[in-house]
Amino acid sequence: MRWPNHGPLTKRITASGRLNPSHWGIYLAYLARDRRPIHPMRTTRLVVTLIVLSSTLIAGVEDQAFFFEIEPRSSTLPAAPSATGAVVVGNLNGRGGFYWMPTTGVIDIGGILATGVSSDGRTIVGTAADTRGVRNAAIWQRGAEWRLLGGFRNGVPCDTSLSDAAGVSRDGKVLVGAARIDCRAVHAFRWEESTGMVDLGSTVAGASSQALAVSGNGKVVVGWQRRADGSDFGVRWVDGRQESFASPEGPVGHALASNLDGSVIVGRQCRPGARVEDQSAWIWLASRGVKCLPPPALRQSPGTVLMYANAVSDHARVVGGGQKATSSSDSEAVVWIDGAPSYLKDYLRVHGVPNAFERWINTGEITGVSQDGRILVGYGAAIGGYRGYVAVLKRMEPKPWPD
Repeated sequence: MRWPNHGPLTKRITASGRLNPSHWGIYLAYLARDRRPIHPMRTTRLVVTLIVLSSTLIAGVEDQAFFFEIEPRSSTLPAAPSATGAVVVGNLNGRGGFYWMPTTGVIDIGGILATGVSSDGRTIVGTAADTRGVRNAAIWQRGAEWRLLGGFRNGVPCDTSLSDAAGVSRDGKVLVGAARIDCRAVHAFRWEESTGMVDLGSTVAGASSQALAVSGNGKVVVGWQRRADGSDFGVRWVDGRQESFASPEGPVGHALASNLDGSVIVGRQCRPGARVEDQSAWIWLASRGVKCLPPPALRQSPGTVLMYANAVSDHARVVGGGQKATSSSDSEAVVWIDGAPSYLKDYLRVHGVPNAFERWINTGEITGVSQDGRILVGYGAAIGGYRGYVAVLKRMEPKPWPD
């Protein structure tokens, strides 16, 4: 697949989705800080750009945070960034998938939604419909064309649902998600070219399971398993074998993301059986087990408020997510740095972005974190509809996760 290959059916949402000159220069300087180009086909443009950037800009990019919206008028809901943040993918609020680059703006790629992208930005996965309108896990090809992956060999679609892809490995070769057994249950799957779609099964007869993410190396799948009583708990699959997370306070909620090798996993609801006021997410480290991630503050709501840890950096120092009211669309983005929580808006305003999320209704949630933990993507609500955003954190020195 050529990159980027817009094709005759691909729609450029708008050129104004590109960064303004000052942000564009800062963002390119950030992407080039380790001499990693935006993309092999964009190297020449990047080099020319960096020649004209001032030495002050390049030196300062490591020490500043900044924030920008991804084309306010396109209702982008970002799901994941590539390794360096040069490519962001997601969906257009029910109008199909998209990818965004600082040099292209928002590009409509059709399908139903895009949920994951490989490290190099070349492989985009998600869900697309077949000619009958049935949802299939899929890999984007070009334009608005997707390769449909179908379902399990003996799986039966339920209405217009057959399978959905939730994530992809760093090299773009392993996809995970869920596929229909029938209208009563779905099972987690792992797909690669040599094996096709493999049913990861369920440890509870007749109950559903779902894969929500995969480790960067493709070896550990994370998600949830349903009990006979209808409640769910977080699990991982290693070599096809399901394992739950041992916590002193009992099972944890859905596992939502993993780092490169599956040694760090995060998810929602640290204490699913505890009182509503708990509002904690969780992180699991292979060397330390489960740790609860507290909220910045307890939020009041007529219904339940849940904490989601949606994404994690490779070194585990940065976790991104949201504090969400289940009875409404009210949600605030949360970032944990070394286990300490902050509302993203507060972090940015303290670190040099005083107008971050100005005139927004809420900051929504962080849905993706780059491998080094500096780039966060997400979406929230503003006047006129949902908006996607990119935030860049200040540089952090590597260090062990705190006790």
